[in-house]
Amino acid sequence: MKIINNKNNKPKIIIDTDPGHDDALALLMLLKSNKCIIKAITTVAGNSTIGNVTRNAQAILNLTKEKIPIFSGLAKPIKRELVTAVVHGESGLAGFDTSKTDFSLTGNAPEKIIEIIKQNPNQITILALGPLSNVARAIKKDQSIIPLIKQLVIMGGAIGVPGNKNRVAEFNFFVDPEAADLVFKTKIPKVLISLDACNQVVLQVNDFKRIKNKSLQKLLIPMMEHFIDGLVNDEGTNGILVYDALAAFFLINPKAFKLKEMNVIIETRGEHTAGMSVTEKREHKVKETNVRVVSEIKKESFIKDLFKYLSK
Repeated sequence: MKIINNKNNKPKIIIDTDPGHDDALALLMLLKSNKCIIKAITTVAGNSTIGNVTRNAQAILNLTKEKIPIFSGLAKPIKRELVTAVVHGESGLAGFDTSKTDFSLTGNAPEKIIEIIKQNPNQITILALGPLSNVARAIKKDQSIIPLIKQLVIMGGAIGVPGNKNRVAEFNFFVDPEAADLVFKTKIPKVLISLDACNQVVLQVNDFKRIKNKSLQKLLIPMMEHFIDGLVNDEGTNGILVYDALAAFFLINPKAFKLKEMNVIIETRGEHTAGMSVTEKREHKVKETNVRVVSEIKKESFIKDLFKYLSK
């Protein structure tokens, strides 16, 4: 798959997200790094309801005083009822009171994705941090955008490790497997940051004391305390898995990632396997790959840069 590089300009991106503690870290890192031109933030129902995640996105954006448009998606996945996450609390961002944040639900995220891509052909990378509902709806509505998308960087899937929502499926693909299936069948260049890679980086609450921006440190530590409680109780982890922040870091420093070409399809029908990322492991059967999957991350590079940017 050919990836178009533009070394002279910052990457132009759309962040499609469902904040979420790890989404919050991803957003803050990208906003503070100034390494990308963020054309829009689109919100998708996933970690919490579309109202909650859109409010949370606005609250995070307000912390940075950046003026970036936020467009909300629809209330449900493309075919199923919404299943929200447990680990982020009732609001989707436990530990951060966003209840008084002014926000609006536009309901037009797929249309805005189409519009921005057409205005910037072959220039837009979509960073997909939640279920792929918005991206799939945009593709269904206007397939002419498929060859115009520079790249799709996805946090999702579990290749060789257990799922975190059912035995085999990662949460984002579990919530909307039909959307993931549709996206993976396209020719859009894709990079997948799966649980296999995310499980390599585990942080503790005390690590966030390294943030030199004291007001942000004071805000994030209670959030991470809630997040780690949810992860330990629901997923059995021994620390904080920062999932979406790793996907965001790929846009900042892709050289910190080792990639492997794979052929991956998404299970949509299984009673026990809905959302499973099914990889063709019989090498002689692989006639064409459809995604580059992250196999390794330079952990120390990520941690160093995460706290450097959050300290601004």
